[in-house]
Amino acid sequence: MMYFLFRRVAAAVPVMLITALISFAAFRYIGDPVQNMLGPEATIEERARLAAELGLDKPFYEQFVRFISSVVQGNLGVSTRIGRPVGQVILERLPATLELALLSFVLAMSLGIILGVIAALRPRSFIARASMIGSLAAVSVPNFLISIALIYVFSVRLGWLPSFGRGKTVQVGWWTTGLLTVSGLKSIILPAISLATYQLTLILRLVRSEMLEVLSADYIRFARARGLPDRLVYFTYGLRNTLVPVVTIAGLQLGLIIAFAVVTETVFQWPGVGLLFVNSIVYSDIPVMASYILVVAMIFVTVNIVVDMIYFLIDPRLRNKEVRP
Repeated sequence: MMYFLFRRVAAAVPVMLITALISFAAFRYIGDPVQNMLGPEATIEERARLAAELGLDKPFYEQFVRFISSVVQGNLGVSTRIGRPVGQVILERLPATLELALLSFVLAMSLGIILGVIAALRPRSFIARASMIGSLAAVSVPNFLISIALIYVFSVRLGWLPSFGRGKTVQVGWWTTGLLTVSGLKSIILPAISLATYQLTLILRLVRSEMLEVLSADYIRFARARGLPDRLVYFTYGLRNTLVPVVTIAGLQLGLIIAFAVVTETVFQWPGVGLLFVNSIVYSDIPVMASYILVVAMIFVTVNIVVDMIYFLIDPRLRNKEVRP
């Protein structure tokens, strides 16, 4: 198992280096951070002095090596927009994004599995038909339109839920949470539903298709021939084997939820790292933009490693493959 984990971690290192190179190279030529910091009235001497302080007068490869060495030491640089350490700014915004992503993930997984099982076992029921039609509509409509529709219905027309912000938050250690206050819980409902919609449809359709395939297997027919109760056949034998491939997709969906939170956070003005990234693009804040991509890539890599380990534990074929000479 340790060798399996070591291989996954070793494979993640070049992925992170390539991601850092691409993000740093792309954002290096977006806008002019010196002009954004000093304004158009700055003299040439002032611009040259600030560029030297930021290291922007160095060749690209020197800037990249300096950036990577700082990241390895845990230093993500200083934001050129607000003049604070990037790591500190991201840590302040990260709890908001993680709470939104995890709540959306739980919502998408729970409803997706339940509705997928119903759609497979009772395909002619009203819930199954409504779920399939709704999933098709959710996949076809962009996320920002779903967000705007939710705001219009539940905030503008009904006035039940707030349309922006995170509500009142409390400090629990270094973690800032809004899940312990009424306004915080109300504020997270709409963005969580919006962010979970697309992932819910994918999980629903995956569970339905896998469940239908499992129910047509020979061991399911044999279990029915033995006279076992339908509940035992469906949920002990059928659902257990259905969820094996869902575990892999679930890990990818969690990473996608965190990455796609940029749109949702922008529409709802949710104070997470996604909104921080969008604001950084406007002001050409290169350290924040590059660090955001690295953080998202690290989350993707970590989630994939965890999913691989879970898959290694639940699938004996992988364990047998590892012990072979």
